[in-house]
Amino acid sequence: MDLGLKNKIGIVAASARGLGKAVAEGLAREGVRLTICDIDESEIIKTGKEIEEKTGSEILTIKTDVRNRNEIKNLVLKTVEKFGGIDILVTNSGGPPPTNFLDTPDEEWQKAIELNLLSTIFMCKEVIPYMMKKRWGRIITMTSISVKQPIDRLILSNTVRTGVLGFTKTIATELAPYNILVNTVCPGYTYTRRIDQLVKDKAKKFGKTEKEILKSYTRDIPLGRMGTPEEFANVVVFLASEKASYLTGTAIQIDGGYIKGIL
Repeated sequence: MDLGLKNKIGIVAASARGLGKAVAEGLAREGVRLTICDIDESEIIKTGKEIEEKTGSEILTIKTDVRNRNEIKNLVLKTVEKFGGIDILVTNSGGPPPTNFLDTPDEEWQKAIELNLLSTIFMCKEVIPYMMKKRWGRIITMTSISVKQPIDRLILSNTVRTGVLGFTKTIATELAPYNILVNTVCPGYTYTRRIDQLVKDKAKKFGKTEKEILKSYTRDIPLGRMGTPEEFANVVVFLASEKASYLTGTAIQIDGGYIKGIL
């Protein structure tokens, strides 16, 4: 199936590893010319070369701290200078640390807001004018299944990522007349470094082995396993494509059936 993505121009944030990397590679395989960014400069350069070799697509790598407004501006300007515009934005950032509400210092709230919510807002604000000129665009914000069903000990993520969902839903309506489609993807338990951290944290807290904690996660997944980054990326690539032309303002969970709610 031709997804109509060849020679489109995209940005994928926090894409040195994990889900962001999988999304970048998936888009590159469809012929998207990409800027990928991460706070880890050496790792993002390595990832860029790897994706170029695998896909043959043109990749620009830029060290970017998505909490820094000026670095976001630089990311977008360099992309436009290199490729001539922006068609696709995939927002992403690391998750805030696991904690309970009563144990969370005040400053961690501000950090989480900057990392997950404000980074999304400011990336969108910088790219939207270029999409409006073309009257075509795709924005995909990456959140978590925690926006559908809060997860224990993830008070920061549960709160700020729900804010991202509200923001995405709102601008989807505002940007629809410009044929800019805005959707949210909500990954469930997927084999990434983030999951490793959560497993270790829970094992330590509850005095169990990591294997026991992993089993407790997959027990509640109807498909009986965690997802792969590639399975997640496939959904994002579709949302970025011409084939998703009647989808906007949606929040799609990629979770193997973990969330049981109807809405």
